[in-house]
Amino acid sequence: MASLFSRIFRPFSSASMHLTPEQAALNIPEGAQKATVAAGCFWGVEHMYRHTFDGKGLLDARVGYCGGDKKNPGYREVCSGRTGHAEALQVVYDPKEVTYRQLLEFFYRMHDPTTMNRQGPDTGTQYRSAIFFHDEEQEKIAKEVTEKVQGEWWKDGKVVTEVLPAGEWWDAEAYHQKYLDVNPGGYECPSHFLRKFPPLST
Repeated sequence: MASLFSRIFRPFSSASMHLTPEQAALNIPEGAQKATVAAGCFWGVEHMYRHTFDGKGLLDARVGYCGGDKKNPGYREVCSGRTGHAEALQVVYDPKEVTYRQLLEFFYRMHDPTTMNRQGPDTGTQYRSAIFFHDEEQEKIAKEVTEKVQGEWWKDGKVVTEVLPAGEWWDAEAYHQKYLDVNPGGYECPSHFLRKFPPLST
């Protein structure tokens, strides 16, 4: 496993790109939808979603910052814990090929939702577990799936995942995008792996 030092000493940049409606429209074809989640270090979250759903409904994915109250935050600010943002992943997907429920079930398999503000050795509010819904239907599905995984998958601990409105999204700096594809020896959070849970009840 790659050294934790690659995570700790990665470069800082204050530049961050805000995803405007015009920019979003470039990557979201008609009928496509967005899903936004936070599950610890966004490098590994993006990597796992891309490699699992590429060619299976995933149209685009980007890492960034969500759930905070500061405009255009940079990585250093988010790491300080003062902006309220979580490191997050936003995916654009084709609901004809993969459903929102499937994306959330994967979310609950690939990280530990019972650790408050922490994934593996990474601690801080920026590493919290969260689902940021984009409409009422997503909110309903997110709450239903969360209730089911608590009772069927994560029975030995309390699921602390937040289910909140998506709010404003800010793209992370360019060097964070597809980080583990560009840097295959980069840091991967040890809590990011697929658990072998049975299918959830319907």
